Amino acid sequence: MKKETLLIAVVTLIAGCIIGYIAGQKGSGTSAQVASSAPVGSAPTVNLQQKLTELKSIVAADPANFQAWVALGNEYFDSNQFMDSIEAYDKALEIQPNSPDVLTDQGVMFKRLGWFDRAIQSFNKANDIDPTHATSVYNLGIVYRYDLQDFAKAEKAWTLFLEISPTGPGSDRVRQDLEFLRSHPQTEKK
Repeated sequence: MKKETLLIAVVTLIAGCIIGYIAGQKGSGTSAQVASSAPVGSAPTVNLQQKLTELKSIVAADPANFQAWVALGNEYFDSNQFMDSIEAYDKALEIQPNSPDVLTDQGVMFKRLGWFDRAIQSFNKANDIDPTHATSVYNLGIVYRYDLQDFAKAEKAWTLFLEISPTGPGSDRVRQDLEFLRSHPQTEKK
């Protein structure tokens, strides 16, 4: 993998996490902010395993616990256990199918697996449910721009993102990416 591609992927991932966190803080309040007090940085494996064990016990005892399924999915998400994360999010979505945050997080997991069609479906569904859900539109642009090289669709997604979040987190980065797309002929629109 080229250094430039890796750097873009890392910067994009960090920006997406920041936007996701902030968007989650602005949410309707229907879902618990499970990890809001977690320290920044990588947690020791023992703590991860302990959290996973606790959350698995909760969902085993109460399979209709939406917040526990989301928390389990988030733990798998944070530890790059893509399939386990997707499965936990599937369980959460069986309980509350119209959660744009869960759909977006699951879309990111699909993206990481290279399942770009499923990622796009998740991001679009999240945006259909909440047309002001900036994180889903941002990630949609990421998939189109960096994974599928579909610059016209990336431009469309990021233009919508800026309509939703003109001054929010990531908006300056999106403006730069849009300027690049518009000013470089090698990124001809499909």
